Amino acid sequence: MKKLAVIAAVFCLFSLSVFAQTKTSFAGNWELDVKKSKLPEMSRVEAISMKVTQTDKDLKIESTTKRTARPASDVDSSNSGSGAGNRRGNWGGGGFGGDGTQTLNYSLEGKETATEAVAGIPAASATLKANLEKDGKLNLTSTRKFNSQMGETTVTTKETWELVDGGKTLKVVRETETRRGTQTSEMYFTKK
Repeated sequence: MKKLAVIAAVFCLFSLSVFAQTKTSFAGNWELDVKKSKLPEMSRVEAISMKVTQTDKDLKIESTTKRTARPASDVDSSNSGSGAGNRRGNWGGGGFGGDGTQTLNYSLEGKETATEAVAGIPAASATLKANLEKDGKLNLTSTRKFNSQMGETTVTTKETWELVDGGKTLKVVRETETRRGTQTSEMYFTKK
């Protein structure tokens, strides 16, 4: 009888952990809280809004980014040989690439997906991968390749998404790696 009770308890715990893993949903409309977020100065982000649609198999991110105007000194130095990256600021992943609107589709089944059109980067392609962890965090990886003044350029972005404040806030920690180094940002989005 004790064995049966132990087996039933283990089964219940396993079922609860599987249910908790599949229950995490990042779906909704999200607005960036710029004041709370820690962003690199060169990103010039004024606002980001996202519409996230999630099923058991896919995650779709439709984002719109608005940036402040580039200072005149940055525009003048853009031709100093430092490459196209200096003129475009911070290329992000997870749908936060450049000015304007962008849509990215990730598979939640462990498959890589690809996109040919990347906002803010002419003639760019991206490989996207997502991994939903057991603790409810979502890892997104974007590898973008494009031609710049310095030849073929690769930008790799890794993001960790986590729901906080009872699901009212989306915390996104982003690490963007380029040939000029790595930038880290921490963003907080409020559900609308």
